[in-house]
Amino acid sequence: MTKVKTGLSKKLLTRVLSVYFILTLIVTFGQILTEYLNAKNHIESELQTLKNTFSTSLTRAIWELNTPQAKSIAEGLMELPIVEGVQIRDENGVYIADIGRTTSLPDTRVTSGIMRDHPGGTFGYSFPLIFEFSGRTSNVGDVTLYSSVSIIFSRIEVGIFFLIGNAIIKTAFLVFLFLNAFRHMLTEPLAEFTQQISEFNVDHPEASKLHVQIDDDNELKLLQHSYNKLIDDLIEYKDRLRLTQEQLKEANSKLDEQNISLEQEVAKKTASLSKIMLDLEQQKDELILKQRELKQENENRQYIEDELRKRNKELADSMETLKIAKDQLVESERMASLGGLVAGIAHDVNTPLGVGVTAASFLQERIKYLEEEYDKKTLSSKSMSAFITEAQQTATLLLSNLNRASELVSSFKQVAVDQTSEAERDVDLNQYIREVVQSLAPTLKKANHTVNIACPEELVIRCAPGAIAQIFTNMIMNSIIHGFENKENGTIDINIEQHDNEIFIEYKDNGKGLSEEALNRHFDAFFTTKRGRGGSGLGTHIMYNLVTQTLGGQIEAFSKRGEGLKYTIQFPQ
Repeated sequence: MTKVKTGLSKKLLTRVLSVYFILTLIVTFGQILTEYLNAKNHIESELQTLKNTFSTSLTRAIWELNTPQAKSIAEGLMELPIVEGVQIRDENGVYIADIGRTTSLPDTRVTSGIMRDHPGGTFGYSFPLIFEFSGRTSNVGDVTLYSSVSIIFSRIEVGIFFLIGNAIIKTAFLVFLFLNAFRHMLTEPLAEFTQQISEFNVDHPEASKLHVQIDDDNELKLLQHSYNKLIDDLIEYKDRLRLTQEQLKEANSKLDEQNISLEQEVAKKTASLSKIMLDLEQQKDELILKQRELKQENENRQYIEDELRKRNKELADSMETLKIAKDQLVESERMASLGGLVAGIAHDVNTPLGVGVTAASFLQERIKYLEEEYDKKTLSSKSMSAFITEAQQTATLLLSNLNRASELVSSFKQVAVDQTSEAERDVDLNQYIREVVQSLAPTLKKANHTVNIACPEELVIRCAPGAIAQIFTNMIMNSIIHGFENKENGTIDINIEQHDNEIFIEYKDNGKGLSEEALNRHFDAFFTTKRGRGGSGLGTHIMYNLVTQTLGGQIEAFSKRGEGLKYTIQFPQ
């Protein structure tokens, strides 16, 4: 019996599952597209809402030509998760701030809020800055806030995975259900029909009847009943034929003998041919089975490759997110250092200011007393002399304390401005380092630590002074927090030399030093010996990047347990 190339059940199952797969793909894609559009509309609404939050302060900053404040507001906006770029222009179209992922804007002035899509998967919301003064309005510039498709996908990522997972689970369950149903209700009964029909024996038709277990009254059971009825008819016909042959046997015995011989020969040939056909059928079934196994293996391999691609993409997205988080942590560490500096300076400035206020109050009381005596005509030369003496002492005290506060504020102002700016300028290294140490004086005085500086006079270098301030601040604070832990009267020696347009800095403290393992990981990001006690592990990593990248130099650390820590820094003048 000839084997069919594609079974009826397989064709039916393929068509049903194909239609279901197509519908599932269409519905899933539509749901993902809807999630994407909803998330994008929500982010666009948030960008428009930001206009009401900062437009007033930014408009006033541009109106007052306060560019640093405008840039500070732009940097603050960059901290928002939905903002990937900020552009601020004045009324002449000149860029005041251009931060993050941005693109070139038309030179035309923005008169109303407008949402635009930009190349590279970004989109932005532009709106004008209107300043009202004495009942009149003036357009002082415009702002463009940028977001991107990556932020949209980060919001709907869980939803997309849920939709895809839901579709996969439903599809897998439906495939399993259909395969099981088709196998029990159609494939297995048809296979048994085919097998039993292929074993049909002409000599024993009674044994060739179909015996297939079918629970339902369906077309297959009707087919079995009809086939068995056909076998019964064949048996009855054969019995009648045998009776007729016996009646004619006497008249045609020789012919009967020849017919019997011929029938036997045909039966043998038929049996031999049936065996050969069965062997061929078995070989063909084995070949089909191997082809199916090979196809299943190829499908499994393709599925694994698709999963690997998906995991690689997820890993790349995770690495990008980790890089952004690391940059944010580095910036937070820099601002935390500046915050600590502010707290120390504020405390130290408060003392001379308090003395100045007290002296001014005392002087005011003495003047009032002198005025009363003058009005009463009781002012004597002795009272006047005492007043002059007290006034001179009070003025001297007031002047010295105000000068002290002025020096602290001046040092802090220069260091703080430099730490928040990356602009290059000429710097007197000796004077500037002393200003940095002066800004750290409140912290140093708490434990009576000493900083000795040896640097040539009028040694001028050109660089971003914020990098110098950050490097020395990190080294000194690292010595105070880690090296001088549980130690009073620590000593820090800073020796600076110049050779052939190269600056050589040797920094050394007499702290407790580092172990060999800690020294090997000293400049690694997030490595700290105070994990869980306020240490972030970014101070030395930031210092290493500032020396090697910003200054284009080299830095090395040397230390042993109990022998302090030493840094050697070299960079071009």
